[in-house]
Amino acid sequence: MKQNKYDDPNFFSAYEQMSRSVKGLEAAGEWHILKELIPDVKDKTVLDLGCGFGWHCRYAREQHANLVVGVDISEKMIQRAVEMTEDPLISYIHSSIEDIDFQDSQFDVVISSLAFHYLKSFNSISKRVYDYLKPGGSFVFSVEHPIFTSRKEQDWVYDNQRNRLHWPVDNYQKEGVRETLFLNENVTKYHRTVSTYINDLIDAGFMIRVVKESFPSFEKLKSNPEMEDENRRPMFLMISAEKN
Repeated sequence: MKQNKYDDPNFFSAYEQMSRSVKGLEAAGEWHILKELIPDVKDKTVLDLGCGFGWHCRYAREQHANLVVGVDISEKMIQRAVEMTEDPLISYIHSSIEDIDFQDSQFDVVISSLAFHYLKSFNSISKRVYDYLKPGGSFVFSVEHPIFTSRKEQDWVYDNQRNRLHWPVDNYQKEGVRETLFLNENVTKYHRTVSTYINDLIDAGFMIRVVKESFPSFEKLKSNPEMEDENRRPMFLMISAEKN
């Protein structure tokens, strides 16, 4: 069964209060890295998988994309995206990522932010994205880093004073379901290794262009010194690939 946690009223209420939900892309700790991986979208057709509130869709149009399509399984997400968007060249589709159905070579760029670790199969979506892209098209996405998803606890080890001692990694090679907590709710995620992400892309026909792991920007470190802990382990993995 495809997971649609974001239509749960309590979960959605907590999510919409997150900084990245209120302030947008600049409040997302990984955005300073991810945006550098997104190619020039001027006059391009863009697909956003797991579009949420539509932040990346609107960004693409700000960069003069010709047409943008956002997809999300959550009706509440799509409703909010529509409310926040006043642009006839952005359209939103209420659908799971697994059920998308587009024409071959329909898009120049496919992007996705923090959605694929909720999907059981990354291999299958990679092959579909490959088909949907035009030759030379770009696939840019972020996921929770496998170092972050390896354990269901997804948290630091603390001492008796709640100081962060270290970030544990366990069962790294054991891919599959992780039942974990996010926003104080039970959520199902899927752990896969870094090599699986890369090899699934290669298997689909992609050429890997860039692989990045998250770190805090200088601005965020300056405004919040506690962000230094984000240098102790990467929370996000970001990959840019190209259709040969």
